[in-house]
Amino acid sequence: MQILSKKSKYAIRALLALAKRQEQAPMLIAELADREEIPKKFLEIILLELKNKGVLQSKKGKGGGYLLGRNPEDITLGEVIRALDGPLAPLPCVSQTAYQKCDECQDENTCGLRAVMKEVRDATAQVLDRESLADMLRRHELLQQKQNKVPVYAI
Repeated sequence: MQILSKKSKYAIRALLALAKRQEQAPMLIAELADREEIPKKFLEIILLELKNKGVLQSKKGKGGGYLLGRNPEDITLGEVIRALDGPLAPLPCVSQTAYQKCDECQDENTCGLRAVMKEVRDATAQVLDRESLADMLRRHELLQQKQNKVPVYAI
C-alpha cells in the first residue's frame, strides 16, 4: 500500500527546490521540471493547485515564475498532501474533513478497525503537520553531512 501519490511526491520535491532558493528570483516551470526531473505538464497542474491553495505565488512576465507563498517554516507536509491528495485518513469513517460512514459497519462506536485507523490517522497527521519544508531541508543537510563523514582508514 502506497500512501503518498506521485503528485504529492513531485509537489514536495518542487517545493523543496523552491524553498532552497527562497531569497532568489521566481523559478520557471521548465527550469523546475528539468532540475527535479518532473514531467512539465504534470508539474504545471501541481503548481497551479498549490497556487490556488495559497502555498505558492506566481509572477508573470520577465523574471516571472513560481515562488513560495509563505516561509518554508509555515508550509507543512500535511498541508501539501491534503491539498493534492485529500484527507490523510486511511478510512472515510475516521476522516475529519471528508467523513463518510462505512457501508459494512454496523456500529462505529464499537468498531475495532475504526478505532485503530483513527489512531493511524492521528499519528500520521501529528507527524505531517509538524514537519515543515524548512524541517525537511534541515534533515536533508544533516543526512548529507552524516553520509559525507565516512571514516577513512589508512595503513
